[in-house]
Amino acid sequence: MKESLGTNNVQVVPASNGQNSKKPGCSGTQTGIVRKGRGLSERMASLRWLAALGIASGMWFAAGIPARAQDNYEIQVYGADTVDPGHTMVELHSNFTFQGSKTFEDGMRPTNHQWHETLEITHGFTDWFETGLYIFTAAQNRYGWDFVGSHIRPRVRAPKKWHWPVGVSISQEIGYQRSQFSVDTWTYELRPIVDKQLGHWYLAFNPSFDKSLHGASASQGFVFSPNVKISYDITKKVTAGFEYYGSLGPVTGFDPVAQQQQQFFPAIDLNLSPKWEVNFGVGVGVTRSTDHLIGKMILGYRFDF
Repeated sequence: MKESLGTNNVQVVPASNGQNSKKPGCSGTQTGIVRKGRGLSERMASLRWLAALGIASGMWFAAGIPARAQDNYEIQVYGADTVDPGHTMVELHSNFTFQGSKTFEDGMRPTNHQWHETLEITHGFTDWFETGLYIFTAAQNRYGWDFVGSHIRPRVRAPKKWHWPVGVSISQEIGYQRSQFSVDTWTYELRPIVDKQLGHWYLAFNPSFDKSLHGASASQGFVFSPNVKISYDITKKVTAGFEYYGSLGPVTGFDPVAQQQQQFFPAIDLNLSPKWEVNFGVGVGVTRSTDHLIGKMILGYRFDF
């Protein structure tokens, strides 16, 4: 999750850069009318897709269909941008738990000194739709390197040509993880995304809703997992920020604070070129249910295919 570098899935990073929203010039009244009509048609088509997604999401929610983000495999706050149409973004999400759980819990391995590597491949199909695929792995001295699971994530956004005052997109993620790493083997996530650039400042908010489709939490309902990012451009190439990742409990009634997950990540983004994405930080968990100290890095590259 520039997707950026973003899912629990955590991390907000301004996702991939979208296409420029410059409008082509018009010469002549007739040409202008034709272009305007075509733009309106494209906008109405996009609106229908967004409306359909909203209705489908609402049906999932009303039906109580499950979802819960995987824990600390992709630590990132999503920005609203999607990958440009006809382009592919490849990201490697790496993190290491310096201080985590040290005993088995509900059949899950302890997280202390566990290394996670997640491969994310995202392709842009239009200026408002992309799909991402995740492959999760974990390594630990006692167990070696293991496959954890995989997720697929379609996402739609409000196209830049609409000129909304904020960036808006909606991500849905569904997938499987092995029981050694999660008490919920199949999960679903609905993640609205809102972001805004204000001069040197960047703000992003991901009020995510997770549901277990199969596993110990399947009867729990949707869990509210808010993620937030605030950053400031120190120079043209260096951005310093603060990221927050939480999992507060079911929307019908939050868990006691000690049972919630709360992580705070001071982080740095390096803006090396339009094709590269680099983010790294160190996070501190502040509740008993959260891994206490984690280091993370995201390295991404945009391909022209």
